[in-house]
Amino acid sequence: MKQLFTFLVLTMQCVLAIAQSNAGKTVHSEVMAWSNITGVRMDGELIDFESALCVGVIGGNMERTGRERQRNVRYQRNGSTQIVDIPLHGAQFHQEVTDINDRQVKIRLSAEAVENLQEGAFFTMSFTPKYYADAKIKASGKKVVVTAKERNLNLAFNKKVTTTVRQENGNKVLYVTLMPTLKKGEKADLEMLLAVDGTRHDETAHIHLDLAKPGARFAGFGGNFRIQNPEKDPEVIDYCLKNMRVAMGRVEFPWASWDKGAKCDPQVNKSAMMAARLKRIGMPVVVSCWFPPQWALAPGQQRGPGGVAALRLDPSKQDRIYESMVSYLQFLRDDYGVEADYFSFNESDIGIDVLHTPQEHCEFIKSFGKVLADHHLPTKLLLGDNSDATTIDFIKPALEDKEARQYIGAVSFHSWRGCDDETLRRWRDAARSINVPLIVGEGSTDAAAWRYPAIFKESTFALYEINLYTRLCAICQPLSILQWQLTADYSLLQGNGILGDDGPLRPTQRFYNLQQLARTPADAFAFPLTVDKENVNTAAFYNIVRHEGALHIVNNGAACMAEITGLPTSLESAIVYVTNASQKAEETKVELSFGTAVINLPAESFVTLLF
Repeated sequence: MKQLFTFLVLTMQCVLAIAQSNAGKTVHSEVMAWSNITGVRMDGELIDFESALCVGVIGGNMERTGRERQRNVRYQRNGSTQIVDIPLHGAQFHQEVTDINDRQVKIRLSAEAVENLQEGAFFTMSFTPKYYADAKIKASGKKVVVTAKERNLNLAFNKKVTTTVRQENGNKVLYVTLMPTLKKGEKADLEMLLAVDGTRHDETAHIHLDLAKPGARFAGFGGNFRIQNPEKDPEVIDYCLKNMRVAMGRVEFPWASWDKGAKCDPQVNKSAMMAARLKRIGMPVVVSCWFPPQWALAPGQQRGPGGVAALRLDPSKQDRIYESMVSYLQFLRDDYGVEADYFSFNESDIGIDVLHTPQEHCEFIKSFGKVLADHHLPTKLLLGDNSDATTIDFIKPALEDKEARQYIGAVSFHSWRGCDDETLRRWRDAARSINVPLIVGEGSTDAAAWRYPAIFKESTFALYEINLYTRLCAICQPLSILQWQLTADYSLLQGNGILGDDGPLRPTQRFYNLQQLARTPADAFAFPLTVDKENVNTAAFYNIVRHEGALHIVNNGAACMAEITGLPTSLESAIVYVTNASQKAEETKVELSFGTAVINLPAESFVTLLF
């Protein structure tokens, strides 16, 4: 009976999905804000490659565009065209990528030399072994053809081009010469029409939950609330807190404005009021320090404008420093009724802004942790609160120090970089080794995105972000992911001048994604699952006491079906939410039988099953 039900439902929904897929074939390019094209999506299937703009010598030194590599990047969208202006040493580039029809994209490039160099300017395309190990790349005159088993690309140029194909770091790399050498004031322009085709992987995804093996508790989705824009922050914060279940918050300790007698400082009170508001909702609160006061710095240290400050505190003033920090936590408690759950120096592994060595971080946890305990404050220290996942060795001394462990409340890292599976497992294991939760203290994917805020409105950015969060939930099993931020900075909303938009204040696709993730039942436990489809990311949570669960699914490819097994057999129905470029947390109901559900996964979508 169970098999018959599943077969009938799957057959009917597959027919519907095929009809919907054939109704309107689409193509769109994935363009990063720093100009790199990561592929072209055809009906949701990513025909992948990675382009770059380069200056240098083929086979020698080469500067390539990449995330956080170049400053003064400008990104914007004009209808179906994504536009990037970006400088490299010796040249200024302009790139326009326009989606033309159901299989073609136009790329327009221009380069201007701003120096005289014996180096060239190039457009490159890199092809990884996964789909292109046996690919053939043929170039002749105005055309380049890339042929592989599941991927085909045709480049037609508006003029004859010089090309080079090389094997680099395991990838096949195509170089298209824009300028063979740079002569100041010289310009070059090139247009190309890129046509793509390939295999669409629309086969059914089979997902199985194992609700007999609970993992770590997930309090829920959280956020950072560092007040930076007094005019715009309040409306964004109000909207997020009203329309999303936020389970944990992180606020600023405005130390540069604080010392005894500074209770009336506006920044001090705004931060304290924010902490109090989060506590009233019932959240645990992290208090983190960015900017130390000048008096606390070691001789010769001074915070400059912008960049990584990497400031060292004066060890001879340790008692006064600790007294000042304790007095603020007491002020929060006595004047605002807030007992901070956790305290940290933000990103002290690289000094944003206080810098510690790994051993200094360990000694700080021990010494300041004891001071907090001596003052009967329940606040614990975050181990790490690192700038990204790559610097995990920073926490090793404190992790191995028995005296330090008693003052550690949680392990924390920021998800900007280095979030490969193995590194994420190391963070999970570090927290487990001392039996404390793991917190993603700052969640997002691009630390430089504030330079080109239009990218926050892109569906590609939204999909990359929710992919990361789903992987974090499945691999790290954090207590919470604290979004950077739930304010106008890196905003989930647009309008009223936010993200360069003068329309009414309204949610972006990112907001709906994270609102959907935040629907995870409170204090549910992570549970293992299996999925047989590579481009589908999943994470599952279940609160055994309340019999409430959530399965989060990111479909990174073409529309397909998903057969989900291992759900509670007593369930008769569940709620499905879908968010993508055109659907905004759309809600439907799905029938279940014998712990099985069959649902549609639209192309490039975030789908949540609440059961």
